[in-house]
Amino acid sequence: MPQRVVYLYVLDTLADWEPGYALAELNSGRFFRKGAPRLAVKTFALGKDPVTTMGGLRVCPDLSLEEVQVRDGALMVLPGGDTWLEPRHAPVLDKAREFLAAGVPVAAICGATLALAQAGLLDDRPHTSNDLGFLKSLCPAYKGERFYRAQPAVCGGDVISASGAAPLEFATQIIKRLGVFSEEALAAWHDLHKSNDPKHFFELMQAVAPE
Repeated sequence: MPQRVVYLYVLDTLADWEPGYALAELNSGRFFRKGAPRLAVKTFALGKDPVTTMGGLRVCPDLSLEEVQVRDGALMVLPGGDTWLEPRHAPVLDKAREFLAAGVPVAAICGATLALAQAGLLDDRPHTSNDLGFLKSLCPAYKGERFYRAQPAVCGGDVISASGAAPLEFATQIIKRLGVFSEEALAAWHDLHKSNDPKHFFELMQAVAPE
């Protein structure tokens, strides 16, 4: 059976740190529970031209948007960036709608939540962002205020959203939604990175030890 794909949208000014925790674990599979399917991470962009991240990294997309196949998708990740409210990203949001219609989750953080809000994709499900006022002031089409949660990261069905200051919580919600870690491993993994307490490393090693 072919690997399912975690599709990462790459765009100029991409906030490098925001998807990092999630991508490292989903691509490596190093702490996956027994029997969890392996995943492949692939980058995509509007075309095949290289993009430059906020940290100055030059990324050559694996795929163009037209090559992204919903049937192969395990997840679409939309990282933050400074240009999300520009009309050129509209085709990506259309693709996100296709993913959601097929029951494939979409995860957005920081600036990407603006785009989802403006596109109406946060109007009827629990979600978060950098701040409610942030969404309301920049997204006049947004009508999801009653579903806003003042939390670092939220899983609202098939949409995972997070503040740009919460990449760890973003990753935790993604991993939980995909079900690739055991509950014990996910708790230990999160607590290790959150607290830097070595005891959680040993809890994680115990949780992933072969039976």
